[in-house]
Amino acid sequence: MTLTTFALIRHGQTDWNAQRRLQGSTDIPLNDVGRAQAQDAVAVLSAYEWDAIVSSPLSRAAETADLIAAGLGLSDVRRVPELTERSFGPAEGMQAGPELEALRIPGGFRGAESEDEAADRGLAALEALAEEFRGSRLLVVAHGTLLRVSLSRAVGSTLTSIDNAVLNLAHHHAIDGWQLEYFNGEPVMAATQR
Repeated sequence: MTLTTFALIRHGQTDWNAQRRLQGSTDIPLNDVGRAQAQDAVAVLSAYEWDAIVSSPLSRAAETADLIAAGLGLSDVRRVPELTERSFGPAEGMQAGPELEALRIPGGFRGAESEDEAADRGLAALEALAEEFRGSRLLVVAHGTLLRVSLSRAVGSTLTSIDNAVLNLAHHHAIDGWQLEYFNGEPVMAATQR
């Protein structure tokens, strides 16, 4: 059985994360806490051998990936546009409150990419990477919502929010599908297999 192993890492913290603002596809850079989180992730990830690393092109994910790659001695981080965070449209930059609620519709926000559209895009990108890197160990640095909805769809279970720069370890088999081994740094029960 040929397994492709994925470390799925959400980027480190940004100022908008700290302020609890929706970022979406707005390109907000890492802050110093986020850079430290990326450096800390190296210690956990160094327990495994990795064949390649890819990331979203947005700067917060790209810088996280570059810091992790440098710490692990990997080169050539490839940017994958399909791993860009879900677009929240006019809700981007907003915090919880009446203005944000006024934009809310079933499945998301007016003028935004729906959760289903983001899951379709994210899972298609992960499955294309599984095909390209079949039998390899791949680091993927992307975004919280995109990873959450894609993984939820992959394993057939609704997952909670994904923490910044924490290990999510999943395995893909062309016939048996996806299995999630670690979520937010914690082992997952076999019930999340699909």
